[in-house]
Amino acid sequence: MRLMHSHNKQRKRSGMGKLSDTPQATPDSNNPFVAVPIEVMVVVGKARPLVRDLVGLGENAVLTLDKRVEDPVELYVGDKLVARGQLEELEGDKSGQLAVRLTEISDLQHRLG
Repeated sequence: MRLMHSHNKQRKRSGMGKLSDTPQATPDSNNPFVAVPIEVMVVVGKARPLVRDLVGLGENAVLTLDKRVEDPVELYVGDKLVARGQLEELEGDKSGQLAVRLTEISDLQHRLG
């Protein structure tokens, strides 16, 4: 399976909500900032071990997270939560590559400013 992005549609919702296929204005191609790359951090879960437990971890140790495999992951730009989604594994020529299928997205035009 390949993840595809539709250039004709943006997903629209109010606040952080489920995605819909409602068309929305595309980014202004004359704005020089739309071509600036940003780093998106995908958080799969958190752990809160005691320091004594953390320093005792070695190779092949297992650190238990607060999430289950089927739970949504969170996507952050800096410290701002911008979306949630499900982890997927790509197939075909990108077999084994991780990807995120977005299920909820924030109003980026108002939240990142």
